[in-house]
Amino acid sequence: MTIMNYLNRAHEVLDIEIEGLQRVRQNLGDTFTRACDLILSSLDNRGKIVVTGIGKSLHIAEKLSATLASTGSTSVVLNPSQAMHGDFGILCENDVLIALSYSGESDELVALIPIVKRVPVSIVSITGCLDSTLAQHSDVVIPVTVDREACPFNMAPTSSTTVTLAVGDALAMVLLEARGFNKEDYAKLHPGGAIGRALLVRASDIMRTGDSLAQVHEDAVIQDALVAMTKARSGSTAVLDSEGQVVGIFTDGDLRRHISDEPHFLARPVREVMTHSPITVTANQLAVAVLQVYEDHRIDDVLVVDEAGRLAGAIDIQDLPRLKIM
Repeated sequence: MTIMNYLNRAHEVLDIEIEGLQRVRQNLGDTFTRACDLILSSLDNRGKIVVTGIGKSLHIAEKLSATLASTGSTSVVLNPSQAMHGDFGILCENDVLIALSYSGESDELVALIPIVKRVPVSIVSITGCLDSTLAQHSDVVIPVTVDREACPFNMAPTSSTTVTLAVGDALAMVLLEARGFNKEDYAKLHPGGAIGRALLVRASDIMRTGDSLAQVHEDAVIQDALVAMTKARSGSTAVLDSEGQVVGIFTDGDLRRHISDEPHFLARPVREVMTHSPITVTANQLAVAVLQVYEDHRIDDVLVVDEAGRLAGAIDIQDLPRLKIM
């Protein structure tokens, strides 16, 4: 095969899987809504979501369960083979079992059904065969039927696992919104890494203060501003009025835009070259909101103010990687 043939085949695979997703989307209906209501009722009654599957479906089950748990819906994975050797104790009353099997006839899952019925728990199946044993014994069936696998032999699970994964994602995101799960809730479940820090850390936790906070009065001259920036090792300085309120910011960029060879350039009032009405944030804003400010306005320095508009601190974008915020 030539490189172009590799690409052609890759495109064909993606097209087949997109086709499968489109079909499943069209066929998604009332049973999906019923499944959501069933799961929400379970969670409201202190139950949990147990996800199971065998083979490739077990990998999808692990991903779905992880997504559910990370977005506020308590979930665990049940390996059908291990269930027969003690792990069945995972299931409790008020739980919901989400069973993944495209054929709906996997021996391990079929063997699990009568035991599950004795708990009892509700069964939501995600399957491509609506007349399968699994579907017939489920309380709700979400169809994920595809016309063909992307495998040239129509055997290796490809399109079927893709659509099952996508429907699982849709289920998790619907539950997230239905339960009022927000960014701060997400951060509490992701305390490690940049995501958690950006969602938990506030501007007050990362802003520069004290000797690291450059500030000058609005009557200062450019030389005063440069001295303040040098002492604070900062790329900018806040410009304040007599009451400590922010009236402007003077940055390295402002200096470059206005610098000239005139003899008394450094003696010019800083208010003549500063940026008036600068972008500011409040001390209690989350770091993720500060990141959005940088992205929206394409700036390098943000001043932090209190409710009265008085200077509280400053955040330099260069500090964020060191603080592992971005």
